[in-house]
Amino acid sequence: MKYQPQEYKIKDERMKPFIDADEIEEILKNHKEPTREEVVYVINKSLNKNRLSLEETAILLNTEDPELIEEIKNGAKLLKEKVYGQRIVLFAPLYVGNLCTNNCEYCGYKASNTAMKRVTLDSESLKTQVKALEDVGQKRLILVYGEHPKYSPEFIAESVKTVYQVKSGNGEIRRVNINAAPLDIEGFKTVKESGIGTYQVFQETYHPKTYDKVHLSGKKKDFSYRLTALDRAQEAGIDDVGIGALFGLYDWKYEVLGLLRHVNHFEATYRVGPHTISFPRIQNASDLNIPDTYLVKDDEFTRLVAILRLAVPYTGLILTARESVEIRDEIMEFGVSQIDGGTNIEMEGYSGEKHEKQDIDKEQFQINDNRSLADIMDDLIEKEYIPSFCTACYRVGRTGEHFMEFSVPGFIKRYCQPNAMLTMAEYLEDYAKPEMKVKGYNLIKKKLSEYEDVEFKGKLSERLEKIKKGDRDLFF
Repeated sequence: MKYQPQEYKIKDERMKPFIDADEIEEILKNHKEPTREEVVYVINKSLNKNRLSLEETAILLNTEDPELIEEIKNGAKLLKEKVYGQRIVLFAPLYVGNLCTNNCEYCGYKASNTAMKRVTLDSESLKTQVKALEDVGQKRLILVYGEHPKYSPEFIAESVKTVYQVKSGNGEIRRVNINAAPLDIEGFKTVKESGIGTYQVFQETYHPKTYDKVHLSGKKKDFSYRLTALDRAQEAGIDDVGIGALFGLYDWKYEVLGLLRHVNHFEATYRVGPHTISFPRIQNASDLNIPDTYLVKDDEFTRLVAILRLAVPYTGLILTARESVEIRDEIMEFGVSQIDGGTNIEMEGYSGEKHEKQDIDKEQFQINDNRSLADIMDDLIEKEYIPSFCTACYRVGRTGEHFMEFSVPGFIKRYCQPNAMLTMAEYLEDYAKPEMKVKGYNLIKKKLSEYEDVEFKGKLSERLEKIKKGDRDLFF
């Protein structure tokens, strides 16, 4: 192999910036025009469930041969099946408030956008939205907040507690994740005490010059403060965090390595990787002001997701409804472990009337998969995916370093797939139409027949029967 792993120019230290743009650019430059031998070697290393280095990932990123690109995608498909099985975790985003003090060129919520209708849900409005989500079968939410002093740690914590209190029939929210502004350590501690799951902070772009250019004003303009946000979360005891980049602001190959560099930093300083990685693409938004220089084409987008899956075998990859049904269907095959379903990002949108046409001045960005949760469930079952609302790891303490110990040996498929089947059975009993219920249980029967461990198969079958008789929230 012609490449040699390099020493990082910046030593990883707790709560200190770790991105060196020149280093990332140099790695990409040093691995131009990789050979077939190199590409196959890197794919095989990943298929043995080993995380890739930046240099190895750069080899995949710089591959332009169509046949090798197809091999990368096929490798990602095989790896996903090895690690995650056929389960797809479902969640819904719920926007709590869209006040914002930042001016970000790519975001409809920017403070300067006077066309945007500003709303903050009070306790009763929040309960109404949660009930509407529970009534269609949602069990996992991510609460989204603009970056504004009103959305303090105390405000976020109180809204989380409110969500957990809402029960409608057999419906309940079992996991609340957060996407909100970076906090200081004490702020993260306050939010942690409310019982959150994952705390997401996206860097948007890991390229400092681009970051400065697209963030015109506001606290978010501070690149280093945002970069070290999830270090502060770790220091506060939140060991379940999610990172992400907004693709389309700078070179997509650079951003993939920026995400991987972030993974390296977590593992070097906290002995744990991020629970999830998100990779949204820029979509149309109210008052959008971004040149098309770095917009990511569909074929580039599908490639980068496959490469991310190979680079970090045990990290969850989240694909949002920003993407079309067709793109989501393709990408789910080779990398994604979580998607949102039945998404509505208009303030108070879940309890309101459905509109034929989206009003871009009421949303942060454009949604391109407008299917209901029921339609997505039906489609997943038709394609023999196992839709999952599982929250077991979070609730029994398999997070952070414990999750790494649990997941890296490859046990996700062994435990998560059965738990997915149990939550799928709950949905079939409580929310599915008769036709979906028949298809769903036929799929469960097929998946049960594939278990060779008779004792475990018996335990799973017993739990499934209990769900049919009215028990809920059973898991391994």
